[in-house]
Amino acid sequence: MTLASPAIRITSAAQALESARTLAVEFAAGAADRDRRRRLPHDEIDRLSAAGLLALTVPAEFGGADLPPSVVAEVIAILAAADPSIAQIPHSHFVYLNLLRLVGDGDLSARIFGAVLDGGRVANAQSERGGKTIADITTRLTPAADGGFVLNGEKFYCTGSLFAHTLAVLARLDEPAVGLASGEYIAFIQADAPGVEVIDDWNALGQRTTGSGTVRLTEVAVSSADLVARAGAVSAPTGYGAFAQLLHVAIDVGIARGALAAAGEFVRTKSRPWFEAGVDQATDDPLLVQRFGELAVEVATAEAVLAEAGRRVDEAVAHRADAESADAVARASIAVATGKVVADRVVTAVSSALFEVGGTRSAVGGDGLDRYWRDGRTHTLHDPVRWKLQRIGRYALVGERPPLHGVI
Repeated sequence: MTLASPAIRITSAAQALESARTLAVEFAAGAADRDRRRRLPHDEIDRLSAAGLLALTVPAEFGGADLPPSVVAEVIAILAAADPSIAQIPHSHFVYLNLLRLVGDGDLSARIFGAVLDGGRVANAQSERGGKTIADITTRLTPAADGGFVLNGEKFYCTGSLFAHTLAVLARLDEPAVGLASGEYIAFIQADAPGVEVIDDWNALGQRTTGSGTVRLTEVAVSSADLVARAGAVSAPTGYGAFAQLLHVAIDVGIARGALAAAGEFVRTKSRPWFEAGVDQATDDPLLVQRFGELAVEVATAEAVLAEAGRRVDEAVAHRADAESADAVARASIAVATGKVVADRVVTAVSSALFEVGGTRSAVGGDGLDRYWRDGRTHTLHDPVRWKLQRIGRYALVGERPPLHGVI
């Protein structure tokens, strides 16, 4: 998989945000049709790569803009308001670039970061079906006769895999081998390597075009130079989990923004006023105006909490090598968890209220307004906010720092 043109080099936050806004207008135009037909956004993802928006976090030492998490989150939110599937696709791309930034080997980092600067894309092959919990991993690395390893297993929820040049595969090494300790590793492999099968079998309620299907791995050759130990990112206060979760918050906030904007456009152009209001157009119905005010406050609240969470994650990244890192990462994780709780509630409420304010006409399938609710409801299932509330409560009550497992 190659790009038709070299990627632009983004050099500032302002440039990144302006580029995201421009692309969002283009992506929004075809979003409902792509969702309805389940037409995968290959061209759109190529444009996202070519615009340089997938290289925002490449460290300066490797030639990148090294922009902070808060900027990446706002870029994702802008895209999610236009097309939540497109915003979801690069989530794991940024997460695994962050893994390399934190604990990657210099040669591997240089190779992956260099490819990303040229427009390359990384996707996850992490989760599996059939285990007792999501933490159960059956994909295995096995020593090979040539001094390397072979990779065998099957992954699901591999978001973005159909658009990827590189797959980041979570696997377990059961026994020490080839100079590596046992444990969990991320293997960075070519998406078209022999033994890799990427299957387009994602069939979900929402986020239909994320390419989140199955990746099957059969005797895939892997060098130790392609492996990164995951423990380095999740056994110390690195902010790895807070960064990943921040982007999830941004997706929910973006969907809520998009739903509110779509509701407004529908009411302005298609809704009829309720006869008891005694007005000529729906936009003059005082009860409808009040409901829009309530919804706007909810979206603004979610946006404010996202901004605060982004600021906290920026601080955590800045402190990651000093004595204050544990406290900074704890504050960031709690701020992000708070953002996820708020955004979870807001995105489902606003995307549902879209039909309340739009009236019966808004339920007609041709407008595709249901995609906001379907996308929001699907994405909010990613990890349960009830556990985030537990962590927030423990921190508020007794000052207990949240765990470092990478999903808070």
